[in-house]
Formats: sequence, C-alpha cells, structure tokens
Amino acid sequence: MDTQKPVTPERRSARERLLAAADELFYEGSIHTVGIDRVIERAGVAKASLYDSFGSKEELVRAYLQARQEARKGRITARLASCATPRDRLLGVFDAMEEVMAAPGFRGCAFNRAAAESKAGTPVKAACDDARGWMRELFTGLARDAGAADPEHLASQLVLLYDGAAVSAQMGAGSSAAVAAREMAALMLDAAAGTSRAKPAVRSARKSKAAVNA
Repeated sequence: MDTQKPVTPERRSARERLLAAADELFYEGSIHTVGIDRVIERAGVAKASLYDSFGSKEELVRAYLQARQEARKGRITARLASCATPRDRLLGVFDAMEEVMAAPGFRGCAFNRAAAESKAGTPVKAACDDARGWMRELFTGLARDAGAADPEHLASQLVLLYDGAAVSAQMGAGSSAAVAAREMAALMLDAAAGTSRAKPAVRSARKSKAAVNA
C-alpha cells in the first residue's frame, strides 16, 4: 500500500501575500486612498510583517510597481517573440496592449495612475519613470530594427501614442483604443521608414483573458 502523503502547495510567504494584496487593492483603488491596514487585512498577515518585508508603505508601493513592470516586460517580450518581421514586432506592442485592455478588471495604466499621485524624487515616482524609460528604449530599438530614419524621434511619438491609448481605454474606449493606436503606429512607422502602403491593416478587437498589468 502506498503510504506516501499527498504533496500540498507551499504556503506563500508574508512578503508574497502582501504584494498580491497590494496589487489587487492599489490597482482597484489608488496608492494613496488604500491604507496599509487594508493591505494587511487582505494579505492576512501581522502588521509587523509589512515593516519587516518592506520597511514602509512607500517601499511596498514601489515593489508593487516593480512587480507590475516585470510582468509587463514578460508579456510584451513573449508577444514579440511570435512576430515574424521587425514591423510586426513594433506593432506587436499594441497587440499586447489590446489583450490587457480587453481583460476583465482593466482600470488603465498602473504607472500613469501612480505617477499622477507621486511627487518628484520619491521611490514611487522613480519606479514610474523607470517603466516609462523602458518603454521608450523598447520602441527605439524596434523602430531602428524596422528601418525608421530617426528611431529616437519615432519612439517619442509612439510613447505618447501608447500613453494616450491607455488613458482613452480607461475613460471608456476599451480595447478599441489599442486597435486605433496600432493603426496610427503603422502609418507613423511607414512614414518614418520611407515606405508606403495602400491601406493600414485594420484589425478588430479580440477578447482575451490576459492578466491585467499596464
């Protein structure tokens, strides 16, 4: 007879539970209106665990944003890996954005929202700036690979387009904002690369179950 005990999932650490609770509450509400007591209650840990793990609420917010950024990097990187051409990879950033916007619970870009609530020189604002810098570097590299004459300039335009689509989706446009942004990005890229196409590829919004992490 097999007497081996069934393997049970390892219980998450207090730090992991605090981050999971912070991700839910900060994204549902805001980083300022959600107090640490609500995070602690949702995580089911002692108050001392928060300070042992993060030291302060501000560091918890920074860690929450950093985790969101790592998830976004992974999601976009995986999406671009399936694209066949440099042009498709650049436009694939907006495909990944559309999937996030179509997922239940989308409430806009976590970094844009946190930046609006943060002061310059704080760790939270620095985390938002780092996320924005990564996006600019990503677009610069993709624009260069796709043959843009001035990839830095095009990247600046694409970041503005990306941010605008995120705000538009939050205001009610939903994933159609990413579809429209993709079409505009295609036109901008073709102009920057000196190519012309009769019509931009028109795509319809797709339903997705992707996790929310703008």
